[in-house]
Amino acid sequence: MAGIARGRLAEERKSWRKNHPHGFVAKPDIKPDGSVDLLFWNCAIPGTRGTIWEGGLYPVTLQFNEDYPCKPPICKFPRGFIHPNVYASGMICLSILSESEDWQPSITVIQILLGIQNLLDKPNPASPANHEINALFIQDVDEYKRRVIEQAKEFHP
Repeated sequence: MAGIARGRLAEERKSWRKNHPHGFVAKPDIKPDGSVDLLFWNCAIPGTRGTIWEGGLYPVTLQFNEDYPCKPPICKFPRGFIHPNVYASGMICLSILSESEDWQPSITVIQILLGIQNLLDKPNPASPANHEINALFIQDVDEYKRRVIEQAKEFHP
């Protein structure tokens, strides 16, 4: 299986270099010995124009395992990221990232990152990862937006 995961990720990296969504960043980590770690990617997702996320570049890590693409990567924002569908650890709760929900081996890195970008401005209150932030999103959207905008300043290039 290890060969399958690394082979698929090498192809995705090659495809990404040729064509990827504007403003997005996705690249495998570099190990201390200088070699490429195809199982760990550092990414950044731009905030969508016209949303409270606009202007920010939000860091996300993708941790693949040897069972990829049969199993989805673990995707994380920085610890404490404010969003109803992000755990305090930064782990992202999104159906396409769940093996028991909508994950399919055909889903690509590009589709993962576009899905996460979409989730930023369109939280799913029916599947909260952070109950406090979800309650704020539902009950006091103005305060939720204020907190997100304050957080976003940290991620403006």
